[in-house]
Formats: sequence, C-alpha cells, structure tokens
Amino acid sequence: MTDKMTYAGVGVNYDAMDPFKRMAQLAGRETAGNIRRLNNGEFQEVEMSRGESAYLIEAAKSFFAHVEEGLGTKNLVADAMYRLTGKSYYDHIAQDTVAMIVNDMITLGALPLSVAMHLAVGDSSWFDDEKRCGDLVEGWKNACNLARCAWGGGETPTLKGVVVPEAIVLSGSAMGLVKPKERLISADNIQHGDVVVLIESSGIHANGLTMARKIADKLPDGYLTRLDDGRTYGETLLDATHIYVGLVEDCLNRGVAIHYAVNITGHGWRKLMRATQSFAYIVEQLPRQLPIFGFLQEHGPVDDTEAYGNFNMGAGFALYVSEADADAVLEVAASHNIGALRAGYIERSDDKKVVIKPEGLEYSGATLGVR
Repeated sequence: MTDKMTYAGVGVNYDAMDPFKRMAQLAGRETAGNIRRLNNGEFQEVEMSRGESAYLIEAAKSFFAHVEEGLGTKNLVADAMYRLTGKSYYDHIAQDTVAMIVNDMITLGALPLSVAMHLAVGDSSWFDDEKRCGDLVEGWKNACNLARCAWGGGETPTLKGVVVPEAIVLSGSAMGLVKPKERLISADNIQHGDVVVLIESSGIHANGLTMARKIADKLPDGYLTRLDDGRTYGETLLDATHIYVGLVEDCLNRGVAIHYAVNITGHGWRKLMRATQSFAYIVEQLPRQLPIFGFLQEHGPVDDTEAYGNFNMGAGFALYVSEADADAVLEVAASHNIGALRAGYIERSDDKKVVIKPEGLEYSGATLGVR
C-alpha cells in the first residue's frame, strides 16, 4: 500500500513556520509607534491588520497598504518545461507572482498603486537568455495591467552561493490605498448568516508546488504525463494565477459591502477561518473541480484532508457578504468570466472551524496558526 503524501512530508511544515510568523508579528507591533512622529501624528498603524494579508497605515482620509510576497518554487516547474518543450512559461510565473502580491492586498479593500519586482539569481549569466528574460518582463507588465496598477521598479541581485546558478528567487512588493475609508474590509464586519462566496481558481495557482514537483518525480513521463483532458501535467501546473483585483474593485464600485475576504493560498481552505473571531464557516457546495486536483490526489496519493488543507481545490478567493449582496458578487464575477458560487454560510460558534459538508471534513481553529 502506497503511503499518503503530506505537505509536511515533502518539506513544507506550517507547524514549524507559523510560530516564527507570530513571533515576527509581536516584535513588529512594538515598532508601530515610530510612524506617529510623521506629519504631526497623522499616521498610525491599523492594529487589526497585523496578521492579515496586508499591512495598513491610517492617514486622514485613507489607509495606505503594503504587501510583500513571493512565487515559491513554481519557477522550477517552468524551468523543467522550458528544457522539455522550448517554451519558457516565464510570462505565466510573472503573473503568478504579481497575483500573489495583489490578491493579498485586496483582502482588506486596498487597491494596488504600484508593484515592484525582486528577482534574485545565483549567477549573472542567467540574464543571457533573452527569450526567458523577455517573457518575464512582458508577463510582469501584462499582470500589472490586469491588476490595474503600475510597475514601479525592483531589484535584481546576484546571490552567488545562496541561489543555485540555474535558478531564481522571484518575489515582490506592492503599495496600495483604501479610499474612501469606508471601503476598508475588516473581520469586525463578519456577521452570523453571511454568505460564503467562493471565486474559482485557474488551477493550482502558486501554492502546493513543492508537493506537485515531488509527484512529477514519481510519474514515468514526469511533467509530460497527460491528464484526462489531454494536456500535460507541466503545462497544467503552469496555468497562470487569476488576478482578482478588478473583480473586487468592481464589487466595491457597485456598492457591495464586503464583510471579509480571503486569498486562498497556503493552508488551503483552512484560510477561510483566518479572522480571529469564533465563527463556523460551513461549506455546502463545492466549486467545479479542475482536473489538476484529482490528478494530484490520485498520484500522490493525497487524501481529502491534506488536499483541502493545503491546495485551493478550485477556489482561489472567498468573499463574505450579506444575503442581499450575494447575487451582485456572482454577477460581477460573471462579467469577468470567472466562476463564483454561493458555497455556504457563516454561523456563530463557540469554536472557530471550517466544515466542508460534501467531503465530510472539519478543520478546527487549532489547525491554522498564522496569527
């Protein structure tokens, strides 16, 4: 019998990482007073944003937002497919990286103003490949256009001895704005009876790639293995991440009161309970299942608990809204050609938890230690 594959077993252990994140948040909180010296004390930290997907600073008429995020290891899949097919896919992973940044920013209602690229290489010869560099630049520019923001610059260090010569570490940061202040999305607005609207993903996005790469090693044809739809495993993994900025901005412009928003990345559907309050998030309907997730589960093998606890499983983003606003969200999503569904509801609970009824799964609050 084949042992079940786990994310911790392939080297990504959130139980080891999350305590450091919490330690950093506590230390960072002690520095918050430094910004009050500016502009006669006008600026101050928005404390509730500590541990959220974006960090906020309050000004007189707006909130400034900052996000730092990275691609992870998806570039290694692109590198492998480049060798196998001659197609670099670096335009795709550029969009993945921008999406990881801006999709975090919009969870608090902030719209990105500019995004910066950080591209670390192990050897300067990496830049000799003009095709790959051109694809990366074009993809980053196009992603910024999709995110309705400017590409503000970046950094390209050569970190010899830290990054291996044939690889890169791709990440970036963004600044954004919540204006007017009434557009702030805060967990304080979550209410008993809110509708959980799940917004579809394009595929695996940029989380779970370490496990996906390990599965490729087990396949006779590796990344060229065909899925049931005829596409290769490698090209399917490299589908570019959806950018949800336009969808969220258009919801706000339409007057939708978004009570909370979640970028479903690391920790999978456990992220649905990122808010600190004790609510139960009940999922009754599942999004359309994309072929990649069944393939991953079959060939890992990966059980349902591990899959929904780490992959996006077809839902890349979630919005919590009142019953009165749910249809408007579905209409806006449709206008962007992105699927969305009323997946479930929120109810008061003594214990924070996510319940996925169709799969018979329940995750307790103790399984998510990001804050």
